[in-house]
Amino acid sequence: MQRSNERILTTHVGSLPRSQAVTDVLFGREQGTITDVAAADQVITDAVAAVVKRQVETGIDVVSDGEMSKISYATYIADRFTGFDGDTPREPGQDLVEFPGLLKKLAAGGSTAKYRRPKCVADIAVKNLGPMNADIANLKAAAAASKPVEAFINAASPGTIALFQPNDHYPTQDAYLEALAEALRIEYEGITQAGLLVQIDAPDLGMGRHTMYRHNTVEEFLSLAARHIEVLNHALRNVPSSKVRMHVCWGNYEGPHHHDVPMERLLPVVLKARADGLLFEAANPRHAHEWIVFKDVKVPDEKVLIPGVLSTTTNYVEHPLLVAERLEKFASVVGKERVVAGTDCGFGTFAGFGPVEPDIAYMKMAALVEGARIASKRLWGR
Repeated sequence: MQRSNERILTTHVGSLPRSQAVTDVLFGREQGTITDVAAADQVITDAVAAVVKRQVETGIDVVSDGEMSKISYATYIADRFTGFDGDTPREPGQDLVEFPGLLKKLAAGGSTAKYRRPKCVADIAVKNLGPMNADIANLKAAAAASKPVEAFINAASPGTIALFQPNDHYPTQDAYLEALAEALRIEYEGITQAGLLVQIDAPDLGMGRHTMYRHNTVEEFLSLAARHIEVLNHALRNVPSSKVRMHVCWGNYEGPHHHDVPMERLLPVVLKARADGLLFEAANPRHAHEWIVFKDVKVPDEKVLIPGVLSTTTNYVEHPLLVAERLEKFASVVGKERVVAGTDCGFGTFAGFGPVEPDIAYMKMAALVEGARIASKRLWGR
């Protein structure tokens, strides 16, 4: 993972707005209606090239493929591993359950993603490495053409898969997590062996508190989260931590979020992950104040903080001076060389859905780039 001794680098969480053509291909693949496979594959390849080019032109240093090949960051595994089938209703977070009017409003406004959520019904094993290899090839080709500083591919954590795809097969939840970890290990190793960074998407460590584990105490949840980290670390055992970043979030949706587990309680757990980069929400109104938490916790020297300095659930475009201010706060805690500018979450969490207009998403990222430039000038004095 690149560090800079000259300026604050810029990145984001991974998913970016998908075009209608890409969305049509993704849902066509899921529904089995694609008749021209080669043409569909080319749509995705072209989309990755375009999205990487636009990121670089915007000034983003560490880019992704925008998750162009995935309907969502968690359910994509059904195409790659055996053991998943059917559909499962998604349970909203406890904060939305308590406000049914808001939940209904979000659903009526199209804020409820529509895609299949398979459950685990049989043994998990690798079924098809083709999609992973295609993702790697597409991103490497796009990066070779546009020349970003670095590139990464998103991959779900075992706990995240368990969060969204319930276990109807393994005797215990622990056995399910271990089976997931062994399968996902192939993805983690494949991505990094190809010379790319892997970003572990782990909302189970934050959002899991008010969804899957809503009936547990905070202490019980933290113990379960620690187990999720243990399983993840085992899956990453053959991957250098310098090639791993991990994203933690409390849910990329507009809501009260008053049941979010505080970063003060969560940070000691997530710092144990075998990931040198830590991405987390630090811009939205529920978590923007939590930069102060890092002053009271010893952050290991190898860790790079990638705070979200842009909200991904609003079309407000953050002022670059606000972005700079947020970055400088974290630099004051761990040092300017250990801070990278990031986003709260993705701008295209699910295909066909996104609260932020695509062009505004890039306006926001341009503000991130300018804010990082301002902060760098102040911090380095040049």
